[in-house]
Order: sequence, then structure tokens, then C-alpha cells
Amino acid sequence: MKQIALPLAKGDNHGPESIVVGSANQAAVDALSQPESWPYGTAILAGPPRSGKSLLARWFAVNGGDVVDDADRLEEDALFHRWNRAQQDGVPLLLIASGTNWEIALPDLRSRLGAALHLEIGVPDDEMVGALIDAHAVHRSLSLNDDARAYLTPRAERSFAAIEALVAAIDRISLERKVPATMSVWRDALEAVQGRAQPNLL
Repeated sequence: MKQIALPLAKGDNHGPESIVVGSANQAAVDALSQPESWPYGTAILAGPPRSGKSLLARWFAVNGGDVVDDADRLEEDALFHRWNRAQQDGVPLLLIASGTNWEIALPDLRSRLGAALHLEIGVPDDEMVGALIDAHAVHRSLSLNDDARAYLTPRAERSFAAIEALVAAIDRISLERKVPATMSVWRDALEAVQGRAQPNLL
């Protein structure tokens, strides 16, 4: 498991941000590292909420690419103009889509984006879930030991947003109770976020 640092980006008063690279996004990261291989120099990146699409876009932009965030919400004529400009300037263009069901009405734009490289961030595996828990904890200056990762990983929902919410809940409950983040805090945070009592997993 590795991380990509974003030295120019600052988080929510917690210091520099970074991108956890693992099973869910490794293929996308590899493709973003090689824009010269993209058809027509264009790629479309989709993925679930809080999966790091905007962070990857920022990293790509820092390395010289052109980025359109929420491209599927932009007026199609404006997006077509942006695509043409990228072609003229010879700059790789990354379009960030909020979902995979992007229906394009403008025929010229539909044909061009249909030929683009389509990338999607998937579901994190156990190793990546653990790394995400660690990364969010570090981002919040929250102390979680190896036992916390071992306890939380098999119980956490396989969702980027849910993992982020889980660590936030651990931090909040720990601060409210003025106690370290121990198993009782982990368990209550899991129940608060996932809405059910947690099973006893061996």
C-alpha cells in the first residue's frame, strides 16, 4: 500500500492531504500517470462519493494536465469547447464524472467522449480499508493502534464515505468522552455510522 502526497493541497486545518493507492484505484492512478497513451488525450474518471476523484484530479493538474471537475454537470456546448481547446493545445484532458450513467445529448460530444479512456474507482479491499482508516486518523491527528485497525477493518462498510465517517465518529466520541479511542469507542462509532450492533468477529 502506498500514498501519493499532494504538497500543494491543504486539508481541513489538519495539514497536507494525500491519496491512498490500493485495489480500488490502482488502475486509475497508473492510467493517469501515462496520459500520452490516452485516445485523443482524453480520459473520464468516475467513482463513488469521497473516493478521491478530486484529489486525483488535483494531482493530475499539478503534473500539467487539464481537468474539468463535475464534467457531467457542465453545459455540453461549453464542455465541447473545452475538449476542442485541449486538442488544439495538445494538453491531456481529464473529465471527472459524479456517476457512471452519464448521458450526453450533443452528438459530436458524445462521439468524442465515447472514444475517451474510461476509468472507474472501485470498492476497496481489506488492505485498502485499513490504509484508509490509518490515513483518515493521521489527517485528524487521531491515535489509532494496530489493534484498532484489526478490529475496524473487517467490520467497516466497504465505502469510501462510510470509512471517512467512521474515523470522524471515533474522533468525535473520543473527544466528547475525553477518553482515548479504545474498543468501546470503536464499537460505538461503528454502531453510530452503520446503525447496528457489531458482531463478534474472531
